[in-house]
Amino acid sequence: MVSRVHRQRYPILEFDSSRDVFIDPYANYHYEGRSFHERVVLCFFQDVIGKLVLKHKARKIAVFRSEFGANPAYEIKFKGKAIAVMHPGVGSALAAGFMEEAISMGGRKLIACGGAGTLQENMTLGHLIVPTSAVRDEGASYHYLPPGREVKPDPKALKAIQKTLKKHGISYVLGKTWTTDGLFRETRGKVALRRKEGCLSVEMECAAFFAVGKYRNVQCGQILYSGDDLSGDEYHNRYWIYQAHLREKVFWLAAEACASL
Repeated sequence: MVSRVHRQRYPILEFDSSRDVFIDPYANYHYEGRSFHERVVLCFFQDVIGKLVLKHKARKIAVFRSEFGANPAYEIKFKGKAIAVMHPGVGSALAAGFMEEAISMGGRKLIACGGAGTLQENMTLGHLIVPTSAVRDEGASYHYLPPGREVKPDPKALKAIQKTLKKHGISYVLGKTWTTDGLFRETRGKVALRRKEGCLSVEMECAAFFAVGKYRNVQCGQILYSGDDLSGDEYHNRYWIYQAHLREKVFWLAAEACASL
């Protein structure tokens, strides 16, 4: 039965809860090697993934594809658990799609790790942020959940991340992140608005991860590190993508949290 979707003033508000779709990742996609794991780390650090292959002999277990080309997923063993590691792509639409495909192959416990721009003064480069909610200023989440301002992570995933960080005595902040599709439209007015409503950071995928997780009933949380700085009068890049040691550290914390789920 075709669901009735009512026309709204803005198309993005025309949410349809129906699961009767034309392209179903559970039925329409086929991969090279379907051996996958319920634990998945969605890692934005391609440099770290490369090191896992070269130094830790991570084994390729699947290949996801898009018009960008092949996107391999790898297996590592950590804390006695098999964990799949994959890059989720950049931006809410691609990240939601790759996450869907990982779930269709068996992923049930997913922890994402990435960087984010800081919106708060005095947040040093590398300080960890654990999102407790994400402002839905992107597109993908509106295809998974009814319109709303924010979406939250899975409570068990959030607890696992906090427990891991506390275990290692690592300081972090809990709070709201702003997910946007407009990388080059982070205006001063928008930043001021997001700061006023309590956002600590800005990134491009978190709300989509949490929305897909809720829709598919899987556990999903995220760890972010404070990267570039949008908190002042001028933008500061802070060379945030070149922090190799920091990025590797954040990855292993995400892997440990994932292993504990």
